[in-house]
Amino acid sequence: MIDRAQARTWAHELVSKMTLEEKASQLRYDAPGIPRLGIPAYNWWNEALHGVARAGTATVFPQAIGLAAMFDEDFQQRIAEVIATEGRAKYNGQAAHGDRDIYKGLTFWSPNINIFRDPRWGRGHETYGEDPVLTARLGVRFIKGLQGDGKYMKAAACAKHFAVHSGPEKIRHEFDAQANPKDMNETYLPAFEAAVKEAKVESVMGAYNRVNGEPACGSKTLLRDTLRDKWGFEGHVVSDCWAIRDFHTNHMVTSTAPESAALALENGCDINCGNTYLHMLEAYQEGLVTEEQITEACERAFTTRYLLGLFADDCEYDAIPYTECDTDAHAAVALEAAEKSMVLLHNDGILPLKADGIKTIAVIGPNADCVPALEGNYCGTSSRYVTFLQGIRAYAAEKGIRVLYSKGASLFQDRIENLGRPDDRLAEAVLCAENADVIIACVGLDATLEGEEGDTGNSYEGGDKPNLLLPESQRHLMDALMATGKPLVTVVAAGSALNVPTGNAQLLTWYPGQAGGTALAEVLFGKVNPSGRLPVTFYETVDDLPDFTDYSMVNRTYRYFMGKPLYPFGYGLSYTTFSADGLRLELPGKAEIAVTNTGDVAGETVVQVYAKNPTSKFAPPHPVLIGFARTKLLQPGETCKVAIPLDSTAFTVVNDEGERIQDGSKWEVYAGLYQPDERSKELTGVEPIAMTVEL
Repeated sequence: MIDRAQARTWAHELVSKMTLEEKASQLRYDAPGIPRLGIPAYNWWNEALHGVARAGTATVFPQAIGLAAMFDEDFQQRIAEVIATEGRAKYNGQAAHGDRDIYKGLTFWSPNINIFRDPRWGRGHETYGEDPVLTARLGVRFIKGLQGDGKYMKAAACAKHFAVHSGPEKIRHEFDAQANPKDMNETYLPAFEAAVKEAKVESVMGAYNRVNGEPACGSKTLLRDTLRDKWGFEGHVVSDCWAIRDFHTNHMVTSTAPESAALALENGCDINCGNTYLHMLEAYQEGLVTEEQITEACERAFTTRYLLGLFADDCEYDAIPYTECDTDAHAAVALEAAEKSMVLLHNDGILPLKADGIKTIAVIGPNADCVPALEGNYCGTSSRYVTFLQGIRAYAAEKGIRVLYSKGASLFQDRIENLGRPDDRLAEAVLCAENADVIIACVGLDATLEGEEGDTGNSYEGGDKPNLLLPESQRHLMDALMATGKPLVTVVAAGSALNVPTGNAQLLTWYPGQAGGTALAEVLFGKVNPSGRLPVTFYETVDDLPDFTDYSMVNRTYRYFMGKPLYPFGYGLSYTTFSADGLRLELPGKAEIAVTNTGDVAGETVVQVYAKNPTSKFAPPHPVLIGFARTKLLQPGETCKVAIPLDSTAFTVVNDEGERIQDGSKWEVYAGLYQPDERSKELTGVEPIAMTVEL
């Protein structure tokens, strides 16, 4: 890859030819062109959370939380490589036509590596879950896949939102997230540190909230002391959109827009998503910033553009044609991702469905024939959507099975027709159920219910959830379907923990992307064996949790939760059984274990390694994930050896001052197919291998 020092030299030479006004103009997200220097306009704002987003046709992969449920680092990187290819394909074609609009650049503001610490947070489905190690490993591989390893960067990734951001959405513009040094360095910062040090992420985005009193996008502690001085970050920092305006309108840490611009620039925020940097020249005239500070930010911005090859005539990615977007090959990757991400939460034996014993299936529910239930937020537009109903109908047609359909209920309103009475589709839903051999209830949420403040259109609070229940309209529907006594499979589309009536089986699809319906049918009928695992804890009720605004990790996530979960982190069922034995540790960095398919159906599984320090007062109360790996597809009776890389933080603890230390030499190590907790043992009947090691 082009040496950063060389790119910075080129940037310095170019920026030295600019006037002060021109340099200041380049710190906006919608940077104008400078024709006299041959610089075209560039819009820094683009999105690629689970596919190239908001810019027309692109392959839509499962939402980020679904990608996390795969527990598959290699496949995560492969997906990001596809996204980067499509991003280049679209950029090359659109730029050639002079289209340099928003969502048309190569600086993708992904991934979101915040910690999903509370299931009420509406944006949690943008993340990789609640665990710092899982988030760090998947974040690193997504960044590497997006940025590539060529002469130039294929695309520029952005780790967001730095830092300590996970709701509530409604008050994010004024909220001060208070986190102690231990929680900061044990939970909230590790994924960002890995993104910077391992993945060499090109960009970091600040958060809306304050962190321990400082606005994140103007925080000396975060942006200067930690990001640049401690971690050695060399890329550029971008603000969240209109977050710098919050300094003087909501956080009240400054009084004017020029003061806000100065505070952000002084602490290292180079690019402003928003309009506060329009006041940068006022800040200069008032003596709040220097020309040297403006120049520094401008050079960082142009260093990224040079690293992307945007001023080069030998960039290998310039040859990627538009036809590399939305290909059959990419669609196959999206289907595989949807298949790997689905989590079987409960099964009394009804799944997989036996096609030869079924004449009629009732597919019922507001998410049954719903494209938004496939998409999640920050998505592109697929040309190949297959809804759950469409997928089931296509599969059933091959088997001669009739499909009956009723929407059954609104997603969250009490009726579907404005002039109808409450529950106006309930009778139709019951009729379908009564005339079917099995019911597939497609319920849950979509990104209009859980999501980002300002993006959701529901009755909830700014996109967050008030509780873990289905909306009341869907609870009425589930009650009616269960009352029929017919075999019932519940299919839940959601991006977060819900407590949903189970029926005979329950399958969690997340927001599975464009191929969700095809993948669902394959799993329901057994063509594909479900293998996803939960990247978050499912709780019985929010009453089990601390206040939403409490950022202490006490009683949060599997590492600290002291109650009994509904479904634990790392959990997911299969149509076959597996055994794990022969654990071998090569400390501190590797574990190896043999996994055998002991059932009669081919399938994949996920190996998980946890560790606990039994003597350190700084250790979390429960064993913590230190490594994971997905097996290949194992045929019945087949055994494979699985190598599991252990995270660099394994066998360390974080003390109350936030220092990561080795505190004692004795550790308990657990390796197997699930978390080593009582609830996982209760649900699966499987116990991990346990051993004590001395470092």
